[in-house]
Amino acid sequence: MTEKYAIGVDYGTQSGRAVLVSLANGQEVADHVTPYRHGVIDEKLPGTAIQLGYEWALQHPQDYLEVLENSIPAVLQQSGVNPDDIVGLGIDFTACTMLPIDEQGEPLSNNPALKDNPHSWLKLWKHHAAQNEANKLNEIAEQRGEAFLQRYGGKISSEWMIAKIWQILNEAPEIYEQTDRFVEATDWVTSKLTGNLVRNSCTAGYKSIWHKKDGYPSKEFFKALDPRLEYLTDTKLRGEVVSIGTKAGELTEEMAKITGLNAGMAVSVGNVDAHVSVPAMGVAEAGKLVMTMGTSICSLLLGEEEKEVEGMCGVVEDGIIPGFYGYEAGQSAVGDIFEWYVNHAVPASAEQEAAEQGLNIHQSLEKKAAAYQPGETGLLALDWWNGNRSTLVDTDLSGLLLGMTLQTKPEEIYRTLLEATAFGTRKIVDAFTNSGLVVDELYVCGGLPHKNQLLMQIYADVTNRVIKVADSFQTPALGAAMFGAVAAGAANGGFDSILDATKKMARIKDEVITPIPENVAVYEKIYQEYSILHEYFGRGENDVMKRLRAIRSEVK
Repeated sequence: MTEKYAIGVDYGTQSGRAVLVSLANGQEVADHVTPYRHGVIDEKLPGTAIQLGYEWALQHPQDYLEVLENSIPAVLQQSGVNPDDIVGLGIDFTACTMLPIDEQGEPLSNNPALKDNPHSWLKLWKHHAAQNEANKLNEIAEQRGEAFLQRYGGKISSEWMIAKIWQILNEAPEIYEQTDRFVEATDWVTSKLTGNLVRNSCTAGYKSIWHKKDGYPSKEFFKALDPRLEYLTDTKLRGEVVSIGTKAGELTEEMAKITGLNAGMAVSVGNVDAHVSVPAMGVAEAGKLVMTMGTSICSLLLGEEEKEVEGMCGVVEDGIIPGFYGYEAGQSAVGDIFEWYVNHAVPASAEQEAAEQGLNIHQSLEKKAAAYQPGETGLLALDWWNGNRSTLVDTDLSGLLLGMTLQTKPEEIYRTLLEATAFGTRKIVDAFTNSGLVVDELYVCGGLPHKNQLLMQIYADVTNRVIKVADSFQTPALGAAMFGAVAAGAANGGFDSILDATKKMARIKDEVITPIPENVAVYEKIYQEYSILHEYFGRGENDVMKRLRAIRSEVK
């Protein structure tokens, strides 16, 4: 019997990648990365002098289609695999990455009459300019005693769909009126592949306050937010919500010509990058926290019952694996913090030293930072360079570095930033366990675990948990391919369930990272100090971070 394959396309923050995967064992046969031509748009609209405000983050929808046009033909050429043997295609995305579309399904930013309005553009997950709307939403939901609020840890994030839609309505009502539908980017790209627009249950549940049994919040709630939003879910959020792992449609003739794949091939319902990584790592039981580590971290946990967890992004029945409640939490900046530091704060002497050793700056700083014992730097940081997603759910918070002296070295600050993100993860682990959920061990995937061994040891020591690492460098793409194979079904060479796919295709490394007891003891002391700062600056006792932001806005 001829070997069968599936393709997964993973859309990250800065690039998209396609991976061709064997259904026999999950091995990656070929992969190709396409950087987004326009990158993250956070200063001004492309080709204009139109400035964006603070906390804006947009992208160009055409960049996503270029990933399909470039990367899928590339993996076919690399592998030499016959398209007849490729049974399915799945995609995953960052979320909530959303855009307004017209009645033809085209982004409003493609309209020459609208493209100079920033609100016509696609808003990336880390667009935080809707914080005012999120604050009002949470206040009104709490006043009304809305039951959904507890499913989201007590707060809806400014990163999520409703806050972003409300910001558009408040600041650009003409864009709101001309929008036929607001959609997740993962659903939009899937519609371009299939000609069929459906909403996936994963992003609907985690990002749009949709519930499997209850649907969206009531019209009365939306009217309480703003009378103009009363019929939002019947109009601009309308559309069938389809379970993950099901078939969205089949590849159109047009997309077949562009990609080189066969028309009529199964395409799965869109999904989220972190969520598809859970089955790709073989996790199909409670107690294992799966962390997708890159520019940010998304942390996912399976549970057998629904519990309230402070500051979680949401809990969705069947949201990750059928038969389980899927819990989501996260950190809105991790790799982005390290990148900020090396791009903007590392002295030229450190760059020169790294170059002389034949290392990049991250490798050099990691090597030097690894020589320090826990606590030896005398430094401590709050990892809020991009606000706090879990457990405080507040994008108006900002970073803090404490303890510097005239003797402080670049590698000491670097190590402290690594540790700060680990303390942020520990807060999430504690929130889960304090709510009665079990977290026995950590599973990690993404770019960071393969690049930074020191970071992984710090995480093991700070959380006092064993860490298992994905064997795949492209775990989300592998997971997306698995869902593509499920969309095809066993009768067509795929699988009938994601659990069946997991048994064949999931992969983790044999070696594990174990906590070092003496390091655990020291980090426990430092974590207590981190917690004091976390409460003091994060819960309103001292709102200096927010006052400084307000002064900045006034001055500008």
